[in-house]
Amino acid sequence: MRKELYLFVDGKPEKAIIRNYISSDFEALIDVQRASFPPPYPSELWWNTEQLTEHVTRFPEGALCAEINGRMIGSMTGLIVDMDDYADKHEWETISDRGYIRNHHASGDTLYVIDICVVPEYRKSGIGKWLMQSMYETVVQLGLRRLLGGGRMPGYGAHAHEISPEAYLDKVMHGEWNDPVITFLLRCGRVPIGIAHHYLEDEQSHNCAAIMEWRNPFL
Repeated sequence: MRKELYLFVDGKPEKAIIRNYISSDFEALIDVQRASFPPPYPSELWWNTEQLTEHVTRFPEGALCAEINGRMIGSMTGLIVDMDDYADKHEWETISDRGYIRNHHASGDTLYVIDICVVPEYRKSGIGKWLMQSMYETVVQLGLRRLLGGGRMPGYGAHAHEISPEAYLDKVMHGEWNDPVITFLLRCGRVPIGIAHHYLEDEQSHNCAAIMEWRNPFL
């Protein structure tokens, strides 16, 4: 995949490219992770070169990046799974094979997103939504049933002492509260179908995630 488009940054159009990432991008991709997920996010959860090598080898169609003027500003990664294999255990570490995606199942029916990140200065440019749209196009191109993934709930930490993650998500869905990640995913067309407890080591989300889906409208 390769597409060119314009983002508006401070009111000015800037040409961006979305494409599949390759081995020469690894250092830049890790820099994007570092900028996107600062502490208290655990640094050991940033991509490493071994994981990235598996991504471009096993499922290059699910390895996307975005750049402006040769600078990497975001990325998105997924794999294909058969969700029947994970019915009783839905944690990021399990379903992503700890980020190595050696469990990629080409005959599965679900493209599972294991990461999307954008450097802070471009988060209001729309590039995250364009990356998501590009992954939807991959779902359609490959004839898959849906896209699925867990969304962090970084706003939940401030309320975890008073309500459950399910109640927090309900308040976000009713517009009472705003969560930067869940609200972004809703704007991208994703629909919540449940909560995964102990999904990912994430202090801000109290380790919880909203499992959010996009169904292929052509099937």
